[in-house]
Amino acid sequence: MSDFRSSPVRSFARIALSVGVAALATQLVGCGKKAAVDEELAAKLTQPVASVSLQAAPAAAPGSRTGEQIYTSVCGACHESGAAGAPKAGDKGAWAPRLAQGYDGLVKSATAGKNAMPPKGGAADLTENELKRAVAFLANKAGAGFKAPD
Repeated sequence: MSDFRSSPVRSFARIALSVGVAALATQLVGCGKKAAVDEELAAKLTQPVASVSLQAAPAAAPGSRTGEQIYTSVCGACHESGAAGAPKAGDKGAWAPRLAQGYDGLVKSATAGKNAMPPKGGAADLTENELKRAVAFLANKAGAGFKAPD
């Protein structure tokens, strides 16, 4: 019978186990030490790839906005899409009965609000002249020839 204690497989297993324990021991020895880190390089490598900066557009002085500016910022939200039954800008058929009221009638309607439209289109900060400019701008897109105040 052969002696299992002296077999080559058993010797190889002992050597492999010894090498494994030695490798593990070298790894554990270095665990408590901090590696030298270049803080400047680390900060540079972790920079974001982009940034977003939000800035409000400079506010126009009260009373100085044009009809087009008011239309773009206030009226267009509904009058471009026809939301809540608003007549679309430039739709001559939808605007014909409204234009028949005349410029003063449209200004009065816009000031007080009409159907789903709140007074002044929801822009309570509009001056009377600004509202008149916006009404003229919108009505003129549908073919009216109203003169807006300066």
